[in-house]
Amino acid sequence: MTTLMEPGTVTARRSSRLMWAILGLVLLADALDVIDATVTNIAAPTIARELNGGESLIKWLGPAYMLAMGVLLVVGGRLGDRFGQRRLFLTGMGGFTLASAVAGFSPDPALLIVARVAQGAFGALLIPQGMAIMTKAFTPAMLAKAFGLFGPVLGLSSVGGPVLAGFLISADVFGLSWRPIFLINIVLGVIGLVMAAKILPRDDDADRSAVVDGWGSGLLAVTMLGLLYGLIEGSTNGWSALPIVSIVVGVLFFAAFAYRQRTATHPLITPSLMKNRGFTSGLLVCLVAVAAGTGLLFVLSLFLQEGLHVSPRDASLGLVPLTLGLVAAGFAAMGGLVAKLGRRLIFIGLTVDLAGCGWVLVLIDHSGTNAGLWAPAPAFFVIGIGLGLSFATIPTVALGDAKPDEAGSASGAFSSIQQLASAIGSAAITSIFFQATTSGPAHAMKVSLIVVLAVTALSLPVVALMPRTAPSEPQQ
Repeated sequence: MTTLMEPGTVTARRSSRLMWAILGLVLLADALDVIDATVTNIAAPTIARELNGGESLIKWLGPAYMLAMGVLLVVGGRLGDRFGQRRLFLTGMGGFTLASAVAGFSPDPALLIVARVAQGAFGALLIPQGMAIMTKAFTPAMLAKAFGLFGPVLGLSSVGGPVLAGFLISADVFGLSWRPIFLINIVLGVIGLVMAAKILPRDDDADRSAVVDGWGSGLLAVTMLGLLYGLIEGSTNGWSALPIVSIVVGVLFFAAFAYRQRTATHPLITPSLMKNRGFTSGLLVCLVAVAAGTGLLFVLSLFLQEGLHVSPRDASLGLVPLTLGLVAAGFAAMGGLVAKLGRRLIFIGLTVDLAGCGWVLVLIDHSGTNAGLWAPAPAFFVIGIGLGLSFATIPTVALGDAKPDEAGSASGAFSSIQQLASAIGSAAITSIFFQATTSGPAHAMKVSLIVVLAVTALSLPVVALMPRTAPSEPQQ
């Protein structure tokens, strides 16, 4: 027997299946980003050794990706508004897949770094579209379910990226060594492209009047490239005129970028936010804490492989306690702690991080490179808890004084600054590690830890300038 309710019910079921399919696609894209941002933490020594890239290649592998992502992330969101999220999603996924293939087949360090930059650039076009697509296509109830799944999936990705890299390298699939960590993206990317072409809604509501500040983006790109190139070149090949000039150029272009943000009609960051003490102090804390934390993660992997002489697979497993602590603490923070404690949770997180780093420092001072793989596991877990509490909390609390119409710009600014801070931290702390390796890997690790401890401690007073509490309503 047929009723009038059946067509509507079938339509509702199809709509529900479509929303779940879109959610799976967006989660795939975000997982690809997280995995590719972390795989080189483990793979860098092997890649550098087989391509004869040396220290310079190790220093560039992570920052190249993060630099392009950080500079173009806000631009990617604006381009999606102007040309349509579906079009930008397809462009980003296609470009990311192609760049991954180039990375996997790269015969030399230069092409690999170019491919990593391309991965980050296309990722910056891809990632911002997912949230915009879901906001338009999902019901409020489905949107709430979607937000609840992002944390677990991205948390598993952050754990799985280094572990996957370690196991793929150790398995030496088809004799390809490290290359499958990038080549696997070809399969996942093609799946994503096919899904996107079939299920994403058409771009019928794109705002062709949306303005993208290309000049501001260009100035920021030259700023970061100048600073990073100068830092890496100087620490690797000596402080000749070239790295010094590069850093000076970076500083000058940063001044030009700051002026552009004050005078542009459509700046990358809403001007009123830069007058907000809580927001700017949060940006500073984010820059320092994320740079120190990301740099620490990178050199811990180097120490395990170069100092303790463990395989990439074992190094990835050795860092699992840290990652699990980070993910668990992040869930706890966003699950209610940040609403109750506000900026105090950032103090707690950074303090716990300092305690964990101090614990590792004492352990290495006592045992050096004779420490077993699992000896630092409890200390790593403590570091992970500290990083998870602070990383998850800083952006949320910093928005405590932001106005509703500033939330989008503020959120975009924090996403970009986290990527740029990761690039700076990876390059800087890795450079410090290699500079100190002349006295052995244990000494290099101790020097790196002391720098991380000092930088992190300097950020603590700035936390007191941040808003006391997080926004009463989550800012998306």
